[in-house]
Amino acid sequence: MARICPLFSGSSGNSYYIGSAFAGILIDAGRTAKQLNAMLEFCGIEFDAVKAIFVTHEHSDHVKGLRVFASRRHIPVYASSGTLCALEEMGCINDKFPADVIDEKGLECADMFIKPFRTSHDSAESVGYRIQTRDGRIVGFSTDLGIFSDSVRRELTGADLVVLESNHDVGMLQNGPYPYPLKRRILSDTGHLSNQACANELYGLAQAGTTRFVLAHLSSENNTPELAYQTSLCSLSLAGLKEGVDYQLFVAPKENTAGKVMIF
Repeated sequence: MARICPLFSGSSGNSYYIGSAFAGILIDAGRTAKQLNAMLEFCGIEFDAVKAIFVTHEHSDHVKGLRVFASRRHIPVYASSGTLCALEEMGCINDKFPADVIDEKGLECADMFIKPFRTSHDSAESVGYRIQTRDGRIVGFSTDLGIFSDSVRRELTGADLVVLESNHDVGMLQNGPYPYPLKRRILSDTGHLSNQACANELYGLAQAGTTRFVLAHLSSENNTPELAYQTSLCSLSLAGLKEGVDYQLFVAPKENTAGKVMIF
């Protein structure tokens, strides 16, 4: 059975474990190594189960603990060519662990096949990941994207479980305390996906076979878990789908203090 465990999610740090009880990967390492270690232990995931770290992009909330965490266990790191160059310039890469490019062909790791796809974000070369587990389950993972492009839609379609950004409520953002340039950045095509933009895509994904949705990367200042959840729930309900019958809907917590692991 495959499992996914959101260790951390949001503007203060992001990291997910995907795999089995014995072998898996981290997507991003956006908290300190100490915090990552503690959360893995809390969620019942053995440290040795982490076989590699796959980075979506170089922003600090996705790579804060990367260098130290990977160094201590000599864990391989994979990223797009542009992201890897950015990480090297930032000093996040050293000779204590291998760091390699993952191209569009993908690669095998921890009894899974991981394939990257491009996303629209203001970074060097951000990606999402389509992951096929040993038993044929598919996870679609895409956070930090300003628009839900046709290529993203194609890669997420048919996934059993989709992790998708539901970053902000547009009204909260527009009327909130952020300076105008930052608001423009978040709302741009290379910014972050709003609750409504996320919700608009869920019906099509559900129709194509997705039965589990995880809303991710919520803003602490411009969103609430309940608002993100209700926006997506409303969209799916208006389309005639019933939660618990046609799909399950979750919100990734800022910190997985409940130790929740989703089995699928």
